[in-house]
Amino acid sequence: MKSLIPLALAAFMFPGLMLAQSGRIQEAIPEFKLKRYLGKWFEIARFDHSFERGLTNVTAQYSMREDGKVKVVNTGWKNGKVKVAEGKARQPDPLKDPSFLEVSFFLFFYSDYNILLIDEDYQYALVGSSSEKYLWILARRPYIPDDVKEAMLAEAARLGYDTSKLIWVDQTANLRY
Repeated sequence: MKSLIPLALAAFMFPGLMLAQSGRIQEAIPEFKLKRYLGKWFEIARFDHSFERGLTNVTAQYSMREDGKVKVVNTGWKNGKVKVAEGKARQPDPLKDPSFLEVSFFLFFYSDYNILLIDEDYQYALVGSSSEKYLWILARRPYIPDDVKEAMLAEAARLGYDTSKLIWVDQTANLRY
């Protein structure tokens, strides 16, 4: 019962937040619209990984490709130099699990990319995977309000993620947005 309290609070405070399916939760976002998710996202927080270690001012840009997949361009800065990673994403079953995507940055090797929580205006997203090793908080601007942050953290903790491991990304260079 205690584990439902943060979710109930988040639902009360943010009625526009929707839950998605992953290996960690049971309910998909039935109204998830990939085209609304496209565009630029700022990485607010993430778990530490070698492929992003030391990066600041990180953004992700999603756009449709002609083949129906999504072009993914991740950009960040490290030691005064821009680092860019280009990949692709796909929805394996857009009708059954619309908020479940797979992302690849190398050949045909895909990793799951699950939209765990998103607001109705597609301004804030909690993204994870079926593994507790991957977690991101994304926003359309380089910052999020404290109440949204708390709702995201509460949901991530409810799903079993150790939120104390989150790295809060320096977005100083992006604050002009």
